[in-house]
Amino acid sequence: MTAAAALRELADDQLLDQLEESKHELFNLRFQFATGQIENSGRISQVKRDVARINTILREREIAAAEAATMEDN
Repeated sequence: MTAAAALRELADDQLLDQLEESKHELFNLRFQFATGQIENSGRISQVKRDVARINTILREREIAAAEAATMEDN
């Protein structure tokens, strides 16, 4: 599990890479679950939370950038 504080320290491109890796891992875990090969089904929940965390951080940054642009226009 990746801590939110550690994720916040990453640059946007690194977060996007991490997001892609996590989504790929989630796909593989779901595939293993469907075929009955998964050893730790709890890992699916952990990876889903990591994906949500990364998406949240990216959205927070997007909103902050939009607010900063609005402040500059005023």
